[in-house]
Amino acid sequence: MNDRLFISQKKSLDRINTYLFCSYNMISFLLKQFGLIVKHGKTEVFYFSRSYGFFNSSLLDLSCIEGPILHPKDLWRYLEFIFDKKLTFCQHIKYYSNKALSIIKYMKMLGNLIYGLLSY
Repeated sequence: MNDRLFISQKKSLDRINTYLFCSYNMISFLLKQFGLIVKHGKTEVFYFSRSYGFFNSSLLDLSCIEGPILHPKDLWRYLEFIFDKKLTFCQHIKYYSNKALSIIKYMKMLGNLIYGLLSY
């Protein structure tokens, strides 16, 4: 199984980790019963926070169920959107504006190349 998404919404980070741990354990058990292989190395964890100031996200330890210790990621990419912890979308805007500027530069270079070839 390659792609999976668990979502939990609680005010306490410890409760979120508890719910995520239980969900991961249950899904892993069911998939093994169906003969499917769980690739733990592809598992990621990401936390959103609406709190002001510094947000200290904790590790999600899945080692007791033969899983990895998950370190929270700073950015999460889903359906071509780039999410950050505070949902500001700054990285998303930065990525796609740089991509648009690069395309414009390449179009200008291509236009100059075509103009140069036509002038011969």
